[in-house]
Amino acid sequence: MQRGIPVSNPYLYTLVRWVAVGVGMLLLMLLTYGLLRAFRARRSTAAGYALILPWLLGLIIWQLFPILYSLYLSFTAYDVLTPPRWVGLKNYIDMFTRDTRFWPSVRLTVLYSVISVPLGVLGALGTASLLAREVRGIGFWRTLYYVPAVLPAAATALLWRWMFASRGLINSLLSPVYRLLNMEPLSWFSDERLVLPSFIIMSFWGVFGANTVILLAALKNVPKELKEAALVDGAGPWTVFSRITVPMISPALLYVTIMGVIGAMQNFTAPLFIATPSSAGTFLNVYVYQQGFTQFKMGYASAVAWFLMVLILILTAIVWKWSDAYVYYEGELRQR
Repeated sequence: MQRGIPVSNPYLYTLVRWVAVGVGMLLLMLLTYGLLRAFRARRSTAAGYALILPWLLGLIIWQLFPILYSLYLSFTAYDVLTPPRWVGLKNYIDMFTRDTRFWPSVRLTVLYSVISVPLGVLGALGTASLLAREVRGIGFWRTLYYVPAVLPAAATALLWRWMFASRGLINSLLSPVYRLLNMEPLSWFSDERLVLPSFIIMSFWGVFGANTVILLAALKNVPKELKEAALVDGAGPWTVFSRITVPMISPALLYVTIMGVIGAMQNFTAPLFIATPSSAGTFLNVYVYQQGFTQFKMGYASAVAWFLMVLILILTAIVWKWSDAYVYYEGELRQR
């Protein structure tokens, strides 16, 4: 118990709920007021407000309120069955100083993001460059490479678990190497040293999906005149690609990089279906699920979730700040 704060405070719990309801009602009143003013000013603007009002209500009820409520829960001990108990910063202190599984999970998640995202973007860029060529049957290959994006994530995770099993496809293909080196087959997900490389290899599967399509569309929009002019001036293919193509598609590269960082930090389905040694840690998103829905520590799970959100914001801000020097927007003038 913290000094000056009761262990169980139903009045505070009720107050928080009523404050949340009041905030929701206030936002609804502001939306209604804006709608009425828009109706008086211009009917088309009023119609626009009317069309987005259901979406805004859904955003407030199903996203904004749960986010704010989870912030409150992160300062409580809550097991779902009993009302939350206010514990102050205890969840955060325990998370940083006492939880032996937390920091290995942070390390695994960050390393996975830092390594897999650049490799994935480079792989998607290389694949998109090949698919941008107009050759016979290219439509079939463009469709084929998009298939991984529409496959269910759970089915994909089970497929990779079978492929990385001790007698799975990967070890079967590597059996000549094992015999040559006189070594035992690798235990991909049982050896804590191989957990991170295994998930990074799995991440390549997503390269041939949405990112490839986005970069392919960006490559198709690069003016051919710029490339032809550079070739006439004596530039080689690599110079044209690095000095013209890449700067022209840099906004698309920034987008897939940021979305890749967010997606990698929120990796959930594959590690949920694939058991790994506890000493290797698990991904933070899975750790939140385990704490909240397996051990019923909703308050502690909320604290970990908020730490994950802050970590994602920091990494995203780093990528965004880095983009100022390398991302080119058509028509933009810069002082260098």
